[in-house]
Amino acid sequence: MTAPDPRLPPVLPSLGIAAAGAAVFHLIGFPAAAVTGPATAVAAVTLLGVRTEIPPRLCDIIFLIIGAQIGSTVTPEVIAAAMTWPVSLLVLTLTLIAIMLLVPISLRLLFGHSRVTAFLSAAPGHLTFVLGLAADLKADVPQVVLIQTVRVFLLTLLVPVLISFWGVSGTATFAGQGTSSAFDLGLVLVLALAAGLGLKRLRVPAPLLIGAMAVSAVSHGTGLVVGVAPSWLTMAAFVCMGALIGTRFGGVNRSHLRGAFLAGLLSTIAGCIIAAAGAYVAALLIGMPPAALFLAFAPGGVEVMAALAIETGLEPALVAAHHVFRLTILGALLPLFAIRYRNG
Repeated sequence: MTAPDPRLPPVLPSLGIAAAGAAVFHLIGFPAAAVTGPATAVAAVTLLGVRTEIPPRLCDIIFLIIGAQIGSTVTPEVIAAAMTWPVSLLVLTLTLIAIMLLVPISLRLLFGHSRVTAFLSAAPGHLTFVLGLAADLKADVPQVVLIQTVRVFLLTLLVPVLISFWGVSGTATFAGQGTSSAFDLGLVLVLALAAGLGLKRLRVPAPLLIGAMAVSAVSHGTGLVVGVAPSWLTMAAFVCMGALIGTRFGGVNRSHLRGAFLAGLLSTIAGCIIAAAGAYVAALLIGMPPAALFLAFAPGGVEVMAALAIETGLEPALVAAHHVFRLTILGALLPLFAIRYRNG
């Protein structure tokens, strides 16, 4: 394989590879090709030794755009539907507890991981918090990092396929809202940046994404601004998001990758089965599409799942709200489970 020109900043070949991956996956008809294609292509070349990178500033822009697009879907109808969400949030909480109890058992039995390493490897999200706990609880930190990286990558690929089993395909259409003016879009992004930086100081997870969602939702819900971001801008954000996922395989010890891949595959499939069961129950209770609730219940990757919700057109506001709630509940549950494992 020909290596990229070393004189080029790594971000340029990374984005080129990501765009090629998106094009190939689109041609073969793979679900959510704008995210899954770049993630696969960039992960592959990264594992082959090519240096790939998505700079932090570009990550911030990605999260702002995706958050703003999610917030633009908030309408009076969505607000009315939100009155039924507490029921599904309760079911989501129960599925999280089930994942955190059952998946570590399988990792211990099949891969011989210690109790604490298995627990943290199976945690469905909150990666920064998980890594902090891993160091404090004397877990096998490299193994936790590898399995969690594989889990996020596999979720990106598997979730679009799984929701397609419920008859969902294609991309979201926001044509009825029209495209925002440059002034309106700029206003939302500036205010979103300010809100995101404020949340970051408070150590809120995914602060720019959540800040942009909140600002955009209020701005659109009150009629301060109208329309959505241009489709080309949203699509570019999806491609960059996929590339970002692929770059996480940089520096991976390939001799340990096979075991981590199998463990990550097991934890991902088991978590998805539990999440799908919970989503189906919630769908029956609140009358929402099962595919949308599965995307809302998927065990991890708030930014990725939010992007997939936009691209597939599956209730982006509901999906984002449930994943923000998932992070909040995990923030409370992880320390409780950690105390149990420390004392056990």
